[in-house]
Amino acid sequence: MTPTPSKQTEMEQDIQSSQSSEAAAKAVLLEECEQQFGLLQKLQNEIILADTEANDDQTNEAVNRLIAVTSELEQWQEMEPKLLTTSPEVLLAVGKEELQRLNGQLKMVLSCSQAKLDAQKKILKREQTWQAEKKEALNAVCEKITRLQSENEKSEHSVLQDMKKKINNLKDYHSSLMEMLSDMLAEHFPLPDPQGNGTKKKRAAAYDAEINLISLSEIIERLTNKTLETPHDPYVTTDDTFWPPYTEMLLRNGIATRHPEDCNKIRLENFF
Repeated sequence: MTPTPSKQTEMEQDIQSSQSSEAAAKAVLLEECEQQFGLLQKLQNEIILADTEANDDQTNEAVNRLIAVTSELEQWQEMEPKLLTTSPEVLLAVGKEELQRLNGQLKMVLSCSQAKLDAQKKILKREQTWQAEKKEALNAVCEKITRLQSENEKSEHSVLQDMKKKINNLKDYHSSLMEMLSDMLAEHFPLPDPQGNGTKKKRAAAYDAEINLISLSEIIERLTNKTLETPHDPYVTTDDTFWPPYTEMLLRNGIATRHPEDCNKIRLENFF
């Protein structure tokens, strides 16, 4: 139901009168503030003027002034503050404006606090998830340790004996491999016949019988031991005991390499 034109006009008049009364109250308050400000300015000018007219006896005057200011301070502390105005309209308008300003500030504080609270909730949720994952991992590790302890109820001595046994088996296997390699090299890469019996090609490869040549297996063993014992100086000096065809074969097949400055030294090639 819409109000009649007469009632609407009365409401508009009330609003206008309320606004005009608030404006008048603010004007009254501003006028009283200006009066008080003028009074303060007058007192300040008197203080400045009194300071410029100080005589030579500044010490006594400073003491007297301190006493006067102290007594005035005590009087102001004992006095109850009085409002600039007691008009309800003025107080209502000023209070309303102050409450609106304070309400806006509180809304901003609430918004910031809410944002911080949301961020802290996200951090808390992430930390709880991380803690749950760590607990699951810890429980899994504890269960595995318990299971292993129950399955492997062996003493420290038995574990040590098993390890020694495995090491010995590995050494035996390594020795057998080296023997097989030595036999294979001795069979397929024999030392030359010093008598030169056989075909023309073999006679061309004949060598002086007074020189004790070393086998291809021993050459490879020397190169390997030198690399393992002195890796900073892995080169082996070749002499008359190294049969040149075997040395050349190792070099051409990428098993050994010469020293860049001394052609009489070779080393085992790096296979890594």
